[in-house]
Amino acid sequence: MRTLPYSGWGLTRSKTLFLAHRKEPVDPAGFYSLIAADSVRQLQRYTSLTGQLILDVGGGPGYFRSAFLDAGARYVWVEPDVSEMEAASIEVPGRVRGSALDLPFQTGSIDLTYTSNVLEHVPDPWRMCSELVRVTRPGGLIFLSYTNWLSPWGGHETAPWHYLGGDRAAARFERRKGHAPKNIYGRTLFPVSVADTLSWARRRGDVEVLDAMPRYLPDWAKHILRVPGAREIITWNLAMVLRKL
Repeated sequence: MRTLPYSGWGLTRSKTLFLAHRKEPVDPAGFYSLIAADSVRQLQRYTSLTGQLILDVGGGPGYFRSAFLDAGARYVWVEPDVSEMEAASIEVPGRVRGSALDLPFQTGSIDLTYTSNVLEHVPDPWRMCSELVRVTRPGGLIFLSYTNWLSPWGGHETAPWHYLGGDRAAARFERRKGHAPKNIYGRTLFPVSVADTLSWARRRGDVEVLDAMPRYLPDWAKHILRVPGAREIITWNLAMVLRKL
């Protein structure tokens, strides 16, 4: 498993992750291997991964596979986009083509369902969330993380102009770059709020919220989730850990 250049959950970790994020366009393998190792470390705060069947929803080319296998887990991933599946030329067992809105797995068949930065890319986020719950076994965990719309990176490559509207930000990007952004507002990028996601989880009678946090910020920043408005901007990326009842 990749050795992380930090040990705690404070500002050193946050600085490392944000600096790595800036290099993602030119070194995606380096960035995602760091995030994968950090994800394993996060999950090990709640459960042992040894022997558990992990489903990575929206796993792209499988950058996270090695980190989960090194932690002793069994790993499969589902991805709807063939070009994403082949982006890193990873040819290994465990790839499944399918939609996060209709996961091709039996109800209650997964020990731990994991998804990172996918929710904002589906047209029906609550259907996806319900699918995560459906395929997870009772007592199993769900790790859900995504970039919320009003965060500084909510518009992805069109940020920060998404604060003026998704369509306007996309049009500005196309004028300046001569081509449409990869993440097209209303088609492959959708506004999802922290408030709505927390509300969805609390309304469910079949999950327990074990933790909720700004994923890349220090542990003490969890308190911002109690502050409506500010949490939408400061959280940047919401991470939730749920247990299926």
